[in-house]
Amino acid sequence: MVTEHIPSVSITTKANVFFDGKCVSHPVVLPNGEKKSVGVVMPSHLTFNTAAAEIMECVAGACEYKLAGTTEWKHSGPGDKFHVPANSSFEIKVVESYHYICHFG
Repeated sequence: MVTEHIPSVSITTKANVFFDGKCVSHPVVLPNGEKKSVGVVMPSHLTFNTAAAEIMECVAGACEYKLAGTTEWKHSGPGDKFHVPANSSFEIKVVESYHYICHFG
């Protein structure tokens, strides 16, 4: 199931821009203080480092990803989620735009 709407949130209007514009996201805070970000990764091959644990949820497009310490590339499309441990990293390959929600914690 694809998340299409997040009700009653506070959104930071200034975007976080990473990798020379290949990834753009906006921080979102829910009424209970839970933090997320919503964004898009443009076609590219990137490596993201994590401080907090993350759940990446695909809302549109697709990607291939590989978690640190693994050798297997996996597919993520609309409605799919993958978990990234805290203090880790993951590689992502995007052919068409990958729209996501990043759930922290």
